[in-house]
Amino acid sequence: MSYADEIFINNVNDILTNGYSDIDDDVRPRWSDKTAAHTYKKFGIVNRYRPAEEFPILTLRRTYFITALKEIFWIWQKKSNNINDLDAHIWDEWADENGSIGKAYGYQLSLKHTYPEGEFDQVDRVLYDLKHNPGSRRIITNIYNHADLNEMRLYPCAYSMTFNVSGDTLNAVLNQRSQDFLAANNFNVVQYSALLMIIAQVSGLKCGELLHVIADAHIYDRHIPLIKEIIKKPPKPAPKLEIDPTVSDFYDFTPAHFKLTGYNPDETKYNIEIAV
Repeated sequence: MSYADEIFINNVNDILTNGYSDIDDDVRPRWSDKTAAHTYKKFGIVNRYRPAEEFPILTLRRTYFITALKEIFWIWQKKSNNINDLDAHIWDEWADENGSIGKAYGYQLSLKHTYPEGEFDQVDRVLYDLKHNPGSRRIITNIYNHADLNEMRLYPCAYSMTFNVSGDTLNAVLNQRSQDFLAANNFNVVQYSALLMIIAQVSGLKCGELLHVIADAHIYDRHIPLIKEIIKKPPKPAPKLEIDPTVSDFYDFTPAHFKLTGYNPDETKYNIEIAV
């Protein structure tokens, strides 16, 4: 069994067995038919991954690796808030008529700030510090900007990355305020694991541990039958992720520089409705 499968199964069982049901609460999310979207939720799920040792992608069902990369590059490389730059449809439900999701995600990472060393946006500041001041305990990105929340189509879910270097190894903490566990959990794990690996590479460091902290990990009521079916699937060995070692500039990476070999997930197609 892959480590990602093991963690996913344990988390699902924990949420459904020990989680809180908000069935009697007045909730904001709605299904497409305007019905309230209730959940079982667990506060404070924390998982640890070592992506360079075993890439944490589910085999219980397919996680669309290239789409996950496209989204993380859209946010961290292009620093865009417009779905016309994304080449995927995962943000369509939140975009306006012009394709904008407002002052969210990539927009926040693109904002420049002035430091004694010069002017940087958040991504470039991380890259600068990892090369010039790797011992710093201040290498953080944060896109949960209260001043701009009212101009965001969706408040950021995965909102903060904290990078920390121990010797020659780069570790990171991903903080997430909320997560639709079926639709988004492994998708987020995959994309931020890949992000950690490439930032380590361009910084001349080894990839260490990704610590994933989820404040509100929830399973929607209409997803429960699906997720129970998924965790009963026979798990398979983890695939191997290879990254082109010749790329040394963060902004030169594309999905073509990644090769996922031995990925043989369960190919059952699920109609996963998204609550908005």
